[in-house]
Amino acid sequence: MATNYEMGVRWFKMILGVLVFSILLSQYSCVYGEAPQVPCFFIFGDSLVDSGNNNYLPTLAKVNYLPYGVDFPIGATGRFCNGRTSVDILAELLGFKKPIPPFATTWGLVILRGLNYASGASGIRAESGTEMGVNVNLEQQLRNHHVTVLRIASILRHKALALKYLNKCFYFMGIGNNDYINNYFQTQYFNTSRIYTLEQYASVLIEQYSQQIMTLYRYGARKVALVGVAPIGNATEPFNEKLRALVDKLNADLEDAQFIYVNSSSVSRPADFKVPNISCCAVNELGLCNPFEPVCQNRSDYALWDSFHPTEAANIASAGRAYSSQDPSDTYPMDISHLVQLSL
Repeated sequence: MATNYEMGVRWFKMILGVLVFSILLSQYSCVYGEAPQVPCFFIFGDSLVDSGNNNYLPTLAKVNYLPYGVDFPIGATGRFCNGRTSVDILAELLGFKKPIPPFATTWGLVILRGLNYASGASGIRAESGTEMGVNVNLEQQLRNHHVTVLRIASILRHKALALKYLNKCFYFMGIGNNDYINNYFQTQYFNTSRIYTLEQYASVLIEQYSQQIMTLYRYGARKVALVGVAPIGNATEPFNEKLRALVDKLNADLEDAQFIYVNSSSVSRPADFKVPNISCCAVNELGLCNPFEPVCQNRSDYALWDSFHPTEAANIASAGRAYSSQDPSDTYPMDISHLVQLSL
């Protein structure tokens, strides 16, 4: 049983943490204006949302050169886009005044706003995308997040207060594309297609993903958007069907949390653009833009920036539909705007 002295120390630490937290929120309001809808935004994923974590890795999957970033305020940052990614747009819709920064180059009090752990070519499976070099797979992204959780606990001076803070944040997980594009269909490098049928592979991926999601839950995540894999013919349908079913299971099992499914096929509609399936830049053998070569001028008419990644215009459209769904098939069982408003 704790002594009166120990109880007093605990209460002192809690009060100190609350004071530190209040001061930080006050400073945030002074610097950034009105507070966002959630205190922080954490992003896990692949090149669709990478904001520069791959820049210093030995990999071919990095784009810290022009014409990438040609429409971004500070130029090429490592975003696989001409401008803002979908999570940059989501951050704006949530009320953040600046993009969520990459884990690799961010420290200090700014981590209280959230961090982006996404890595180009990464997947649910550790080996996915490694034919291109090193990436930060989802397992490592979660380990990086654990480092952040510990840092936030240190800043707030109390573990319980940090957990309460993290419970209020929004978490975005968009991964699995490279488990197909840079694993299952890369038969010269990986044997997964010889071991599993597409249905079996989807089950294996979902089983591993569900364990990783539970790790995130244990780190305090309570409002989580899970983004489906982009359509590759009918190959990814089993995965997306199982992911939506997983959302139901998670919501039934975890009453203090809410998970939603974002249907990438529905929120991303290339047919809505004048040029739906031709890249805006000239690409190399990897499907990435050739460095410093001219690009299309009417970029808002294009759905594709390079062979795989959407333009900023397409990201604006897809992020808008994920945040506030326009069709019942966009999100399930609710959209992001309703998810972040929940009191859990």
